[in-house]
Amino acid sequence: MRARGTTGAGPASVLACLLVGLAGLAGCEAGRGSVAVGGGQPSATGGASPRVEAQEPRTAPPQPRGSEGWRMRRPAEHGEVAAYTTHAGGEPGTLVGLKVSTTEGGYEVSAWRIGSYAGGTSAFVWESGFRVGRLQPAPRFAPASTRTVVAPWTRDLTVDTTTWEPGLHVFRLRTDTGWETQVPYVVTSPSAAGTVALVAPVTTWQAYNTWGGYSLYTGANGDTRSHAVSFDRPYQGMGSVNDYRLAAIPVVVRAEATGVPLSYFTNVDLHTTPRALQGARGYVSMGHDEYWTTTMRDVVLDARAAGTNLAFLGANTMYWRVRLLARGSVPARVMVGYRHDAHADPVRPTGSEDTTARFRDPPVPRPEHDLVGMQYECYPVDTDYVVASPGWWGFRGTGVRRGDRVAGLVGGEADRVYPDERLPRPMQVLSHSPYACRGVATSAQSVYYTAPSGAGVFSAGTLRWGCAMVDRCERRLGAATRRFTQTVTGTLVREFARGPVGERHPARDNVADFDLPLANTVPAS
Repeated sequence: MRARGTTGAGPASVLACLLVGLAGLAGCEAGRGSVAVGGGQPSATGGASPRVEAQEPRTAPPQPRGSEGWRMRRPAEHGEVAAYTTHAGGEPGTLVGLKVSTTEGGYEVSAWRIGSYAGGTSAFVWESGFRVGRLQPAPRFAPASTRTVVAPWTRDLTVDTTTWEPGLHVFRLRTDTGWETQVPYVVTSPSAAGTVALVAPVTTWQAYNTWGGYSLYTGANGDTRSHAVSFDRPYQGMGSVNDYRLAAIPVVVRAEATGVPLSYFTNVDLHTTPRALQGARGYVSMGHDEYWTTTMRDVVLDARAAGTNLAFLGANTMYWRVRLLARGSVPARVMVGYRHDAHADPVRPTGSEDTTARFRDPPVPRPEHDLVGMQYECYPVDTDYVVASPGWWGFRGTGVRRGDRVAGLVGGEADRVYPDERLPRPMQVLSHSPYACRGVATSAQSVYYTAPSGAGVFSAGTLRWGCAMVDRCERRLGAATRRFTQTVTGTLVREFARGPVGERHPARDNVADFDLPLANTVPAS
């Protein structure tokens, strides 16, 4: 895909009001019909354009006009309107089904590509026109044995994405009475070669999704939680650092502002297309990325071995091992995760490496820190990020010194270095933040290590990295924290795009400088 250049959007427009429900800027909505983002002009016929397999070189079209049109002003809170897509993502040309339920008379759907544009953080892509509304059937269990909630709805719209540019998109639905909802959708890239790949952790979004009263964490009216969750339902109740609007979108906007070549994927793509990251110069996990399959893990390990740089801009990464199953003819639409009920997983007696438990647990323990560089340590956390290696290349332009505190950056979950034989070396501890977790003294780190392939790997070790870039975390963190995370993220993306960063910036191992227990001393949460 072509590189996206800086479009002149200043910090004020990039950072403006990224929390859903706050008043956004006036939308710059174009006329109805299918629109190619790169061209910014409606289709002459409003119909589908033919898919182009190859093109002659041409002058890049002008950047589309930016707006904040993806935002909601009046979020639906009691089912006034809800929707979901039939795919979490797909390459340009995928026909995306949209299933909608509303108590109101009608609605319109618009689609917006998230990015760094002159005038805002999105560009208009498509609009449906007015549609007559209908109330669709209530949620049901399918299957009841795992309490898997699905929305058994009929498709209302089919959207042709032939002209859409790869990227993170948001469908915004607005009823005739003003109620609104959103649905994220990733237009995936045909190839990651030569790019920094931005990967959306959609499995974690689903694990926390409470639509229909059930998630991998909760059950309705005191019932047991689900042991498998379906993508065939709207997103609801993810909240704060688990919300794509506060975790992934700030990363996308900042990455696009660098102007380097980017590609886009969901983490499900890594499972269904194991060659998805082939040739990538960098990989960025955007936010809370807790739920992985063994295939996802192997794909990222293979990328590291091939020299692909890695960044994990969250914490609690790759903590739970899950399985993905088809639903009907659509692959990877159900995520199985027994979590703390791992003994009930029917595949556990076979000793399968796909048993759904923590990656660090039997029957096939593979602790996460041999890839991420750290392991999950604690929830809840609320403390400052204390700089330990101010000369690290990724801190360039921040002006930090040893012992400086970046206010409130560590939370609501944090990771720690476990210096055992599986820890990648050389490893550089970048920050070291002592705190008490449920009465037990411990610490949080962020780290950078270099692999034999030359790949450099950064792990933020905190869930607040994304929301800090727009200062919309559980509490306000301040302008200095916002500038710090923005600057480091931009530096990471630009350096990743130049190839194996470890060849230019090898890690300076300093793990022995810190008192870091080998075992977890904090009570499990």
